[in-house]
Amino acid sequence: MSLTTEQILAAHKANVETLFGLTSKAFEGVEKLVELNVTASRAALQEAASHTQALLSVKDAQELLALQASLFQPLAEKTAAYSRHLYDIASGAGAEFGKAVESKTTEVQKSIVGLVDNAAKNAPAGSETAVAVIKSAVAAANNAFESVQKAVKQASDVAEANFNAVATTAVNAAKTGTAAAKKR
Repeated sequence: MSLTTEQILAAHKANVETLFGLTSKAFEGVEKLVELNVTASRAALQEAASHTQALLSVKDAQELLALQASLFQPLAEKTAAYSRHLYDIASGAGAEFGKAVESKTTEVQKSIVGLVDNAAKNAPAGSETAVAVIKSAVAAANNAFESVQKAVKQASDVAEANFNAVATTAVNAAKTGTAAAKKR
């Protein structure tokens, strides 16, 4: 099977469109990240000002300990929320890139299967064994790729579950620490 000029140009055009689409998605991810960091920085600055005012109004050590305890839990919760937003931005961008790679891989697999089928039709008599070996190799490569995709998906799911568990544990530990400090 030989490629015509039109087919080559169409393939290049599709690749360029994919490249610009992925670049746009990458910039969207960066914009979200910048927006998240500006929002978090602004909130941290405002909280620092209010905490400073609260510290300046403390009258004794007991009040200072209570103030510190009351600040710890919200800090842990905000840190967990920030980490979650950061994770969501990164996983969203990664998913977009993954979809593009999967789509292009599927196209390439179809092209290879088409080339092998076309070569098989035009193969000389007596080459059936060689054609069968090539078809078998292409099928094995496709199966291996699908297995890798499934393993990556499972690993991503496990990583997300672990991330959620760690964030929940951190927030719960902060709540427990705050409650214990308030009892003193």
